[in-house]
Amino acid sequence: MSSILTNNSAMVALQTLQSVNTNLAKTQDMISTGKEVATARDNASVFAISKVMESDVSGFKAISESLSLGESTVGVARNAAETTTDLLTQMKQKIVAAQGDNVDRGKLQSDVASLRDQVNSVIGAAQFNGLNLVDGSVASTDVLASLDRDSGGNVTSSSITVDAQDLSSGGFVSAAAFAGSTGEAADTQDSFGFSMDPNGGTSDSGTIAVDGSVLAAGDKLTVQIGDDTANYTVTAEDIASTTPSDTIAVGLKTAIEDSGANVTVDFDSGSPGQIAVTNAGSDALSVSGQFTNAGSGGLGTLSAIDVSTAGGANTALANIESLIQTSIDAAASFGTDQSRISTQSDFVSRLTDSMEAGIGSLVDADMEAASASLQALQVQQQLATQSLSIANQAPQAVLSLFR
Repeated sequence: MSSILTNNSAMVALQTLQSVNTNLAKTQDMISTGKEVATARDNASVFAISKVMESDVSGFKAISESLSLGESTVGVARNAAETTTDLLTQMKQKIVAAQGDNVDRGKLQSDVASLRDQVNSVIGAAQFNGLNLVDGSVASTDVLASLDRDSGGNVTSSSITVDAQDLSSGGFVSAAAFAGSTGEAADTQDSFGFSMDPNGGTSDSGTIAVDGSVLAAGDKLTVQIGDDTANYTVTAEDIASTTPSDTIAVGLKTAIEDSGANVTVDFDSGSPGQIAVTNAGSDALSVSGQFTNAGSGGLGTLSAIDVSTAGGANTALANIESLIQTSIDAAASFGTDQSRISTQSDFVSRLTDSMEAGIGSLVDADMEAASASLQALQVQQQLATQSLSIANQAPQAVLSLFR
């Protein structure tokens, strides 16, 4: 039956053409984006999985940066420990030479002191991005190593803990050996700070007090006055004096005067160990200080090595072996930690590559298949268009019945 109102053939041809056009548009999207699943509409479950994995990949890239930072920090500490070992070995040579009777111990002691200063310089400079693992300022540091996701989707982080190795020859102690006040400032145990108004102000002076009873030879007092710094190292003669607090205070007074700070310093003979600091300038000054115990670090006995006498040379020979072993142990510890961080870094790099490959297998388009599909769909589109054209011409045949 022929009908001019309903053309079934045309409707079938139109549906076929629409289906072909839909598939062709999807294939063209795959080719242009390179992805089979580009949006949640394409495949909701696969899209969700891929996005979770992509967020994990982003996290692991940040972890890789953290591991690189940690490896560099530990590497600097390891190099410092190894360099310290070399310097201590050189010092041992000088100490061994000092065991003889007909040697110039004065010159050998100068060499020892120079090497000791170099050790302290290496330890002080062994920091990376502000973190020093060998100067006794920290006990340990954590290096972010991984993100762990369980079956429930919960994510936790894990870290590699690197133990610091104290190779300093001194450290801060909690003894009230060094204090300062202005009437308003509060003292702390091992450091202090106060401010002085300009000359003529209501609070233009302050007091620094030294307690020689808890100090020892080699201890260091540091006072920061504005931009100027004064350092004084306690000597054995200071401790042996009848009034060690006063003797050390006088030495600190001289150091402050030599620092170039625009202040006047007076020794208070009526108050043991106290010196008064007065601002002589027109600018306000901030005064702070800290006390360093020479024997409290991991290489604490380094400051006591003295080969200028036969007895001192014998004692130094026993001490140097312990110091060398301490630095060797520190280098070995840092070497182990650095190796562990390096291994973890390699693993994270390979894990990231594997995850990216897995994401690709889920969402990336098969370009060979997409190309073949495109060719086929284009042919189908042409045929469907031709078929629709033929179907649309069928009602024209009805006119011949009325001629």
